[in-house]
Amino acid sequence: MTSTIYLRYEVLRNFRNWRFLLLSLVFPLVLYLSVASANRHATINGIAFTVYFMAAMATLGTMASVVSSAAVIAADRSTGWTRQMRITPLTVGTYFSARVLNGYLRAVLTIVLVGLAGTALGVRLSATEWVTVVGLLLVGLIPFAVLGILLGHLLNADSSAVAMGGIVTLFALLGGVYGFQIAKSGPMFQVIKAIPSYWLVQAAKAAIGHGGWPAEGWIVIAVWTVLLAALAVLVYQRDTHR
Repeated sequence: MTSTIYLRYEVLRNFRNWRFLLLSLVFPLVLYLSVASANRHATINGIAFTVYFMAAMATLGTMASVVSSAAVIAADRSTGWTRQMRITPLTVGTYFSARVLNGYLRAVLTIVLVGLAGTALGVRLSATEWVTVVGLLLVGLIPFAVLGILLGHLLNADSSAVAMGGIVTLFALLGGVYGFQIAKSGPMFQVIKAIPSYWLVQAAKAAIGHGGWPAEGWIVIAVWTVLLAALAVLVYQRDTHR
């Protein structure tokens, strides 16, 4: 089996899993349409609610998309599929690339659907603003993609789905995905700014020409990515030794 054939197989298998598609596509889309349509003339900190909540729901759906690789990896480990892959010519990089690719494909589809819903509700952004907000979302998802791989080698198939849902919900709540911020100043706010989901939500500000993330946002994403990647390597090596 070549790397190309394996990637094609994994992509087809990915889009046959209706549970992940429901979590990452249908839920944020329905929530956006129901909430944003009722508040289409409102604003949050000077940002049109439809724009802010569009980025927020894209954040929720894309986080679920990439973190959901944890459940796939855990299921593969439980059935022995991961072990089987280790005795084939396929490289470790190809195996994990398939997981990350699938997560990002679901994420892009989520962004497209929520973006179309936002356009239907009157969101009007220039091509540059769309590229900026989508680009920041895709970059901000990197640590969550690594987190999915890490969790997939820490959890079993039965607990991975519950843990994944809880972790995504917690990150979403702290990041302000649901349209409100737990804290806007003080020590708690500094903690919130140190998590990657906060900066994913801030993509809404970039969409109205605020120049993208400050240096702090890029640093937070980079630090989380490096730390989670180091942990993922350790956990994978431990799993391999078993």
